[in-house]
Amino acid sequence: MAIIHPLSVVEPKAELADDVVVGPFCYVEAGVSVGPGCKLDSHVTIKGGTTMGAGNYVGQGTVLGGDPQDRKYSGEPTYLEIGDRNVFREYLTVHRATGEGKTTTVGSDCFLMAYCHLGHNVTVHDGVTMANGCALAGHVTVEEKVTVGGYCVVHQYVRIGKGAMVGGWTPLSRDVPPFMLVSGQNQEVRDINAVGLRRLGITAASRLALHKACKLLFKSQLGLTNAMETVRREVPLTDEVLYLLAFQERLFRGKNGRGDQP
Repeated sequence: MAIIHPLSVVEPKAELADDVVVGPFCYVEAGVSVGPGCKLDSHVTIKGGTTMGAGNYVGQGTVLGGDPQDRKYSGEPTYLEIGDRNVFREYLTVHRATGEGKTTTVGSDCFLMAYCHLGHNVTVHDGVTMANGCALAGHVTVEEKVTVGGYCVVHQYVRIGKGAMVGGWTPLSRDVPPFMLVSGQNQEVRDINAVGLRRLGITAASRLALHKACKLLFKSQLGLTNAMETVRREVPLTDEVLYLLAFQERLFRGKNGRGDQP
């Protein structure tokens, strides 16, 4: 049986694995599923439609699966799906999706620090780290192994490419290229995310190729089309460079530098 503090309320139709620990003053609604090895600290609220995998820690005051903050939402059934081994620190909020049957998704092995907010229809992939006070608007996508510095705010439909690093206090209104270090009020690409790339096991040769591609794409005076053609001619086309080029090509199908914007 799950260990449930007597001062918490777990509705009968909530499903908790046998070794889940629920601290005091928590509220778990019907229609919630919490996997093995999860721990809820005090004052945690998990709303119906939320599914959580194994080994997650949920900090004090966190609310998971709340209604989306969206004028279009009219009470239709929507969902929040959470993977395994995530850390949700204090007073963090993650909302369900807008649109019947749609899902907000958090992958596995993420570390989301205090006071972060993940809006409706957000997708956060595996291994993401978000420092205190970050806020993702609706339909944002954060790819694998991204690190976002404290108090960043992200416009709806923005995509942050995998392996990127975003400096603290950076407002993001355009997509962030993968493997790059971005910071400042103008969302400037500074260089490759060298430390993050080494941690990901990217070879020195591949890092050098990305560095050359970065100079051409983001530091030259070439337009994006010409810069991409130059990269294809002059830079070794490693897997990472090809991924970067494909990511930038998406921008032609989007709006305002957001390739996922319909």
